[in-house]
Amino acid sequence: MVDNEHNIRIIIVEDDVNLGFLLVEFLEANGYEVKLYRDGLSALQGFTLSRFDFCIIDLMLPGMDGFTLTGKIKELNKEIPVIILSARSMKEDKINGFRLGVDDYITKPFDEEELLYRIRAVLNRQKSLPGQPAPEPKPMMIGRYRFDPVNQTLANDRSSQRITLKESRILFKLASAMNTIVTRDDIMSSVWGESDYYTGRSLDVFISKIRSYLKDDPSVQIVTIPTVGYLLEVKQA
Repeated sequence: MVDNEHNIRIIIVEDDVNLGFLLVEFLEANGYEVKLYRDGLSALQGFTLSRFDFCIIDLMLPGMDGFTLTGKIKELNKEIPVIILSARSMKEDKINGFRLGVDDYITKPFDEEELLYRIRAVLNRQKSLPGQPAPEPKPMMIGRYRFDPVNQTLANDRSSQRITLKESRILFKLASAMNTIVTRDDIMSSVWGESDYYTGRSLDVFISKIRSYLKDDPSVQIVTIPTVGYLLEVKQA
């Protein structure tokens, strides 16, 4: 779970009343404060008058469409995370959304739990302060393994091996969010600089290799969350 998750206020802009109330109930049950708006104009007014930490915005809205609303919200606060919800799955819509600075694009219909994990993944990426140089990563423990991302080594009490740069970067993304979902898009964008079908196939191969490196410790496993990403799960002894 993300630090201070219970202090996060989410604005949902969704004109489907049933879906809107369903999302409010689900997210409030998971500790978030949620405000629902049914059109773009009232949502923009509400955003300017209140403090919000996260936006979930439908594209097909009365009064003001989701793209326009997202652009105006980003003008007011360029750092606020935004997830787009839409029944439209056209490539052009997704590209337009990411050009506006959205953090994720979810196509309807979707599973509420998938949305929850995607929210947590975005919030996890927001932990570091914008504009601050990232500190040099320090060695970390992953179960019985000691992982040194700078020297690209993975060691336990019996052996040590040097892994490739991409393997190290992927493992560092997972280990930095230990026991938290990391989306496939986040990993691919961070490691390869792009997210597409062929990069996704490469990621699958690297995940398989990393799993083999960690196989000697049964308390450690990389869990696949279908259609979302991966979770480096480390069970406490």
